[in-house]
Amino acid sequence: MKTLKLKLFLIVLLFVSFSEFLSSQEASDLKMKEYFPFSVWYSGGKARAPMLSKITENSEKEWRADLLQIKELGFNTVRTWVEWSTCEPERGKYNFDNLRLLMRLADEVGLRVIIQVYVDSAPDWVAQEFPHALYETQSGNKVLPQSAPGACTDNSDYGEEVLDFYTEIAKVAVSYPNFFGWDLWSEPHIINWSAIDYVANVQFCYCPGTKDKFRNWLMDKYGSIENLNQAWHRNFTEWNLVDPPRFSTILSYTDFIDWKTFIYEKLQSDMQNRYNAIRKADPNHLITAHAVGASLFQSPHNGYGATDDFLMAKPLDYYGVSIYPKHNHPDRAWSVTTLQTVMDFTRSANREKGGWYVGELQAGKGTISLLISDPVTADDHRIWAWSAIAKGAKGVNIYAYYPMSSGYEADGYGLINLDGSLTDRAIKAGEIAEIVDRNQSLFLTSTPEKAQIGIVYNPLSQMTGGMQRRDYPGALTNSLIGYFQSFSNHNIPVDFIHREHVEKNELSQYKLLIVPYPVMFTREAAEGLHEFVENGGYVLAEARLAWNDESGYASEIIPGLGLHEVFGVRENEVRMGENISLTLTDNVHPVLEGLNVGDKLKGSLFEQSLTPLAGHKIDVLATTSDGSPALVNTTFGKGEAMLAGSYLGMGNFSEVDTINDKFFVNLLKWASIDRPFTTTLDGRSSKQVEVRLQRNNHSSIIYIINHSDEDEEITINLDVDKSGDFSIRSIIENEVKTQKSNGDVLELKTSIAPNRVIAWEISPK
Repeated sequence: MKTLKLKLFLIVLLFVSFSEFLSSQEASDLKMKEYFPFSVWYSGGKARAPMLSKITENSEKEWRADLLQIKELGFNTVRTWVEWSTCEPERGKYNFDNLRLLMRLADEVGLRVIIQVYVDSAPDWVAQEFPHALYETQSGNKVLPQSAPGACTDNSDYGEEVLDFYTEIAKVAVSYPNFFGWDLWSEPHIINWSAIDYVANVQFCYCPGTKDKFRNWLMDKYGSIENLNQAWHRNFTEWNLVDPPRFSTILSYTDFIDWKTFIYEKLQSDMQNRYNAIRKADPNHLITAHAVGASLFQSPHNGYGATDDFLMAKPLDYYGVSIYPKHNHPDRAWSVTTLQTVMDFTRSANREKGGWYVGELQAGKGTISLLISDPVTADDHRIWAWSAIAKGAKGVNIYAYYPMSSGYEADGYGLINLDGSLTDRAIKAGEIAEIVDRNQSLFLTSTPEKAQIGIVYNPLSQMTGGMQRRDYPGALTNSLIGYFQSFSNHNIPVDFIHREHVEKNELSQYKLLIVPYPVMFTREAAEGLHEFVENGGYVLAEARLAWNDESGYASEIIPGLGLHEVFGVRENEVRMGENISLTLTDNVHPVLEGLNVGDKLKGSLFEQSLTPLAGHKIDVLATTSDGSPALVNTTFGKGEAMLAGSYLGMGNFSEVDTINDKFFVNLLKWASIDRPFTTTLDGRSSKQVEVRLQRNNHSSIIYIINHSDEDEEITINLDVDKSGDFSIRSIIENEVKTQKSNGDVLELKTSIAPNRVIAWEISPK
């Protein structure tokens, strides 16, 4: 009996202990996201990242002065960095003196610290002790590192050295009370910071480790060598004979699709490994990383290794992005659309995370060799920083405090001057940081208004044609942005969603899906579209939908993979052209409201004529140049499906077409989407006044961002739950007023100066 009681006691004790562990773990997980860092990149002295300054007898005094100045400006955090080359100059002998001094001094002055880890800058012993792990091109060239790019972590022995370095840093970092979190990887690629331009169309990596890992990936996918041979049209007898493709052939390009898909997933796995290495010594602190730019702008043809932001975000607490709107040349400065696209795409990739990070925000003028951008101003920082916060960013890190002291970026990207003197933009950026710090809870608990429109990002479409594909490299990018910029200009909430969301039926918040440039599709995604429409969703897809399946094989009927039954048509003919347009034949359908018969939707690349299928009621909304159906709508199940026989998004990029723009906005009427607010300046394609809405449990936040160089008057009609008085607090000026709604609409009128931002917290009284 005593034994039974003892067992019961131990079980209860174990259960309570486990429950307490879970509660403490949940609390620590929650605590990680209860702080909004607004930082500058600084690692002691004036050495540029990833280099570290040599510690001298004056370092402590000089670093303390810099950190005090950073604190006095208004920043609450510094983002320091750790470089493998400096911190493990001899194998197994670590030197974290720079990190320890920085952490101690930052704690003294009241600054938290984020640590950026750099392993692309490798110690010289790497090449000597791991020659088999050196990066290898498709032509067999081995890359001898010049510090960068190190070697390939797909070789397990070398990979363990890298991961051990992460764990060793974590052991040091967690001992400091002001330590906040991590950035594991700056701008992930297979190879960083090195241009191997002596190899034409260079591709990575063909080292033994990567080839072994690829073979294992293929084994998991195909199960047997016979299945692989059938898919690739090959005659392998053993797995060790399988090699990644190195050139194109006229035969199957399934090998190319597999190889590039593997690269996407391998980089995600690499990120997961780094995350796990930190967690060995640090179970609690926030872990992030950041991309070079939104993966929407990348192509799997990039031989240095393209990433998929949606995949890279999965292992992390937040994923981020570098934002350099004035990177190096005046003619290459970002448009408003580019700024919004990069931010919204990164936000969308982190939608399930509840926020995202600005890993690097350009601090000063950009320089690359002899290329120099226009000056970065305080007005720029105001627009860039508040734009990110309005889109749900939970951290902003300005790169860098001092300008780059060496290298081809020398004298660029600094918030202050290299002699230590302050700039106006540094003072104004610090003021923004102070406002954010005063409103930590508000910004952390508020999230952008949920979108009911999803634009499908499907990087498989970029693989159509295999390695021979060099003709329209921007087709997918331009197609998605063509839709996005119209919705954004009209201040309509919209998300980018991944093809995987369609495959997994993770679409409950969306009423409308737009599927641009869908020339390669998966069977699972086709089934997902089928189910979405059948259950009441609305879909607009473009020409040659599912032309190829995920193996690069042509569909017997286009739309492919059974989608002809959903859209009620099949392709009749397809023609290429430079000036494609679809002529409207109807103005009764809700998607054509305000347009006229004879108006022309601007397409691009293909003109596809469609043949209605028997048994389907098809509305023909527009025709090709010879009068054949080219824009059709049908009911399928509880929903509706519309197919356009060209690429209307691409046709709407980069200049907005007024007919396309009206058509895109009318899609909301078709799909019965209610807008949470409208403004009197909606629809501008230049001098935009951007309005963003966020929600939390107690209030709403309206952000007004004037991208115009003129004073603007704007009225916003915001839907509210009920009539009554509302408190409106100006977050930036910290002033409060009261206003009564007109029924369930709160009318907000204001004027806004050029390059200025207004942020209102609105709550019912």
